[in-house]
Amino acid sequence: MRTPLIAANFKMNKNLDEAFNYFNELKKLTADTKNVEIVVATPHLLLYPLTQSVKNTNIQLSAQNVHWEDSGAFTAETSPKTLKAIGINYTILGHSERRKMFCETDETVNKRIKNALKNNLKIIFCIGESLDQRENNETIKVITEQVKKGLKSVSKEEMNNISIAYEPIWAIGTGKTATPEQAQEVHKKIREILNDIYGNEISQKTRILYGGSVKPNNIKDLISQNDIDGALVGGASLKAESFFEIISQSSK
Repeated sequence: MRTPLIAANFKMNKNLDEAFNYFNELKKLTADTKNVEIVVATPHLLLYPLTQSVKNTNIQLSAQNVHWEDSGAFTAETSPKTLKAIGINYTILGHSERRKMFCETDETVNKRIKNALKNNLKIIFCIGESLDQRENNETIKVITEQVKKGLKSVSKEEMNNISIAYEPIWAIGTGKTATPEQAQEVHKKIREILNDIYGNEISQKTRILYGGSVKPNNIKDLISQNDIDGALVGGASLKAESFFEIISQSSK
């Protein structure tokens, strides 16, 4: 059975005081939470100060991106070695905002994935189609290409450190959400693609998350689907109480 993974993505939100207050509240709310893995991706500048805040809790911190090299002349990028040195074990890679606004490609995402794996980071690997692509019935084609190119040269063993987040771009921050049935259809296809590449064992072990305007009032129907194993939560994760409600319903 796959343990649900509920991940918050703060994006470029919260200052340090706001983040400390958030985690103080979230720690109290989740103190007795079981049967779910909790990850929070904050802006990079907040990660190190927050490591002590989550120590000895069931909350893990995550970066929102890492570079494909360990060091070098890469202004404003973050090395996975630096993250590991401060105790960070997770990163998001390939988020749609990185792809759309910062010119990420399947090839650069793949390079980042391979270097993150080399440095023993766990990865939430994001994929998803635009509204135009969905309306042109290209969803499966786009998803298949993103999975295969993003995971190029990734071994079966390395897949143990990768979760996939399906985030339909048309549903991110728009208030629109894929219906549970729409999401399940794509999640099932992703699992079939993984089966084609890695075989049944890996495809059944890999957690596939849904990300696209996830809220307390829709998580129950989403996570009840056979191939939805958690959520990558944006706006609804910025308040500890609403994020906890998503976690709580998922743990049941």
